[in-house]
Amino acid sequence: MFSDKLKEECGVFGVYNNDEFDTARMTYYGIFALQHRGQESAGIAVNNQGTILYRKEMGMVSEVFDDVVLDSLKGHSAIGHVRYSTCGDSLRENAQPLVVKYTKGHMAIAHNGNLTNAEKLREELEAQGTIFQTTTDSEVIAALLSKERIKVNAIEDALKEVMKIIKGAYSLLVLTPHKLIAARDPLGIRPLCIGKKEDSFFVSSESAAFDGLGISFVRDVEPGEIVVIDHNGLRSIQTNTEKKSALCAFEFVYFARPDSVMEGLEVYEARFKAGRILAQEHPIEADVVVGVPDSGLAAAQGYSVEAGIPIVGGFMKNRYTGRTFIQPSQELRELGVNMKLNPIRSQIEGKRVVMIDDSIVRGTTSRRIVQLLKDAGALEVHVRISSPPVKYSCYYGVDTAERKHLVANYMSIQEIGDMIGADSLGYISEDGLLESVKGNFNFCTACFSGDYPVK
Repeated sequence: MFSDKLKEECGVFGVYNNDEFDTARMTYYGIFALQHRGQESAGIAVNNQGTILYRKEMGMVSEVFDDVVLDSLKGHSAIGHVRYSTCGDSLRENAQPLVVKYTKGHMAIAHNGNLTNAEKLREELEAQGTIFQTTTDSEVIAALLSKERIKVNAIEDALKEVMKIIKGAYSLLVLTPHKLIAARDPLGIRPLCIGKKEDSFFVSSESAAFDGLGISFVRDVEPGEIVVIDHNGLRSIQTNTEKKSALCAFEFVYFARPDSVMEGLEVYEARFKAGRILAQEHPIEADVVVGVPDSGLAAAQGYSVEAGIPIVGGFMKNRYTGRTFIQPSQELRELGVNMKLNPIRSQIEGKRVVMIDDSIVRGTTSRRIVQLLKDAGALEVHVRISSPPVKYSCYYGVDTAERKHLVANYMSIQEIGDMIGADSLGYISEDGLLESVKGNFNFCTACFSGDYPVK
């Protein structure tokens, strides 16, 4: 299925509840707030006095859960997951949380990311007699945990050993009959943070999931950190991290909600600053600035402020259509773009337009959006992109195309501009993007540079 966007990864949310409020519903609202990170499947697993109850299914959070289902999921701790398949097929059995039984009991696992050595580990485990029920690398983690748990006294000790074996990107939640455990890969490629409400603790892919629930943000989980939450509270185990951190830069460009805070930086602030830098690097004479909803809007506001060109609401977005990439033919995909975005003619007609978007992957959707603006009467459409050209595939939990399908891999910027029908095209530089997220954290920019932090 071809599309012009990188696919969302996954979202995880966990609760260790010492209060009386409804654990399953808190988890429901948590993953509902993370719906943008995955729309293929959703699931919740709850610890009910030592028994793990769960429900997972293909579909959106609101489609998978209703009051009857949530009322059946009683317990004091829970983990939830929304999924877009970056590893493993789009099938019900690959939905998470993954619930497994083994010699020491049972556990549930929710995982965001990709292991770069999953295939090799799966082959080794199968040779030793392990039988797999899914095609996800999350089950590889579960199998390794089960194997290591037999040798040690506590699940967190087993996880320490597993983290020495697995390579790649992961934010991981493990629910057992007695504990909620969170872990982040040694480079911190995928995000994970901790929240607290009264005596209860929460873990989430993004801080925005805390805000509507009255949960106070505590801190980010550190790269390589294992966080153990049980009846005694929260404690931290720091594993060895040999390299610099490498949070995915696309969290700030596209994936995360603008109201989330990661590593001390608000996502909206980073996107706004990227727009200002984009205006400095690629100025143009124009009448209006238009942002492509939703992730292009903050950068468009920054561009407008820096360039002194008024921003207008150029598109009406229909939020009730499916994502364009799930359509079965190119004709239907293009029709999906028309149904999802409709230009507001009064703001466009007879004007020179600067169109701000977050990325171009294959170019097909960008070409269609440019054409929509010109059909609405735009005299000129100058496209500005708030990320550098995407030239390399990601192997850390983002579903990019094969490199041969990435338009920036085989076309110059001028050729891409001509292909999408733009009057001019400019991308933010890699230095400009890094300036927009400047702080005390290092970032993975492998999809732009080809410099992969994990082999």
